[in-house]
Amino acid sequence: MTDVAVPAAPAAPTTNVLTGKVVLVAGVGPGLGAALAVRSAAAGANVVLAARNEERLHEVAAAATAAGGRTLVVPTDLGDGAAVDRLVAATLAEYGRLDAVLHNATVPPSREDLLATGVDTVRAELESPLMALEVIRRCAAALTDGAGSVVIVNSMVLRNQLPRFGGYRMAKSALLALARGLSVELGPLGVRVNSVAPGYIWSDAVAGSFEKAAAARGTTAQAVHDEIAAQADLRRLPLPEEIADAAVFLASDLARAITGQCLDVTAGATHH
Repeated sequence: MTDVAVPAAPAAPTTNVLTGKVVLVAGVGPGLGAALAVRSAAAGANVVLAARNEERLHEVAAAATAAGGRTLVVPTDLGDGAAVDRLVAATLAEYGRLDAVLHNATVPPSREDLLATGVDTVRAELESPLMALEVIRRCAAALTDGAGSVVIVNSMVLRNQLPRFGGYRMAKSALLALARGLSVELGPLGVRVNSVAPGYIWSDAVAGSFEKAAAARGTTAQAVHDEIAAQADLRRLPLPEEIADAAVFLASDLARAITGQCLDVTAGATHH
């Protein structure tokens, strides 16, 4: 981890806004995915954890259980429709219901200029919204039974002008259109679909990128961090737990009249 000074993770919410609900976290990585699972559990949910890395799933499940929730680990290739069907079946067998899907799975950006990259590279990035469609489509019946909700993790790249993110921006724009389209289709069935769009999220990966940028520029990681943080109204980067808390809110009954929306969680780096 870098030596950049960052705030401690905020305390877990004190309101159990997801009590009794079953929340599927699709895409459990070491940063935001883990925070989504733990904060959902802290809010009272029974949490299903799905990703390919079984060891990581069990580590995150232990943290979520410690936060107060029941957990179910289902190693799943979220790009495999049959595997997703098995995931839904396992969820219903264990809990008898599915109330929310927090979709965090994605394809890493190629970071190439659109005019210089190949079509195949962009096509690979566009697998991200297609994967989200397949996951949510296969969860739709269970969500409809319980008038559930979907929260799709998107990105601030929708709003900013960072170079070399053209393919990624195309994919995230499609992901936003997917959320809006699903809101139109699932809304009459009582299912809400929203998005959260974080910017830089403080994590080991971001810290590593700051270190790399600092080395290339002959400066410190703290200086790189401060330069980026200065672009946000709060003069800092959001933490994974803060993004997760926004998703928990959208998944909860507190947001029961909110659908088809995208909530930027960027510490004020974007206004929308």
